[in-house]
Amino acid sequence: MMLMETFVRIVEAGSLSAAAVQLGATQPTVSRRLQALERSLGAPLLQRSTHAMKLTEDGRRCFDHAKRLLEDWQLFERDMRGTQEEASGILRVMAPHAFGQHQFIDPLVAYLKRYPRMNVEWLLNDRTPDFIAEDMDCALQIGTVSDPSVVAIRLGEVPRIVVAAPELLPDTPPPTHPRELAGLPWLALRTFYREHVTLTHIGSGTSDTFPIQPRLSTDGLYAIRNAARLGLGAALVSSWAVTEDLATGELLHLAPQWQAAPLPVYLVYPPARFYPARLSRFIDTMREALPSIVQQAMDRPSHSKKPL
Repeated sequence: MMLMETFVRIVEAGSLSAAAVQLGATQPTVSRRLQALERSLGAPLLQRSTHAMKLTEDGRRCFDHAKRLLEDWQLFERDMRGTQEEASGILRVMAPHAFGQHQFIDPLVAYLKRYPRMNVEWLLNDRTPDFIAEDMDCALQIGTVSDPSVVAIRLGEVPRIVVAAPELLPDTPPPTHPRELAGLPWLALRTFYREHVTLTHIGSGTSDTFPIQPRLSTDGLYAIRNAARLGLGAALVSSWAVTEDLATGELLHLAPQWQAAPLPVYLVYPPARFYPARLSRFIDTMREALPSIVQQAMDRPSHSKKPL
């Protein structure tokens, strides 16, 4: 079984050295296992050169069979151990910068407290990883998932609203309609909007789109929030990120009857017939936690005046 597992890991990782890192072994050890498997089957499985590695015809057949055998064995082990298998080991997760530093921390800590034999590598990056090459178990992603080869579980969605500092509107009442927002200086969160903003009326469902010329364009949510607090411009942000600023009056909720389309939140991972307890328990934890996180953000006050 170890020889087949090593062979599958070599193919998925793309090289002997990468497979060795993932298996916690040395490259010579991985090479010896590959040679032993080839001897036992009586056929070469890989064609290797200095710069490339390619499966032979026998290698392709072996990989398909080995993959199925390993998955069947893992399913059998799981059935024998029962569904109460305790999560243990290391879980490698990629999470978006802002959410990964704020909203996801509470459920992450709850997961680690619930499963004391677990360790988590929590890597912050606003992209979907290459799960095999980066040896990543799963990723949390804000926004649409475009890769059809991954499993994407929708955890919920994040409301988005327009905010600005009071000093941006010193002599006028806060705008109530998108046409009043178009003339303001703007900040752009370029991951989700750059040159246009579309808002929908909560009651009627009417949509309005207007162009913007951002004074500042960035891919950092916290950078947008802080620039808005300093009065540089209006911004369209996830409501959870500014609940405290709205409560203290450092930011105002503009056109409160209008909001942008909410952003979906997904937990993404590569497909497999078997998922270890460490991943399945993490998925369960996040599915339970996110709806309450979003609801808490929506229940907090949307605007108030700063105390004198």
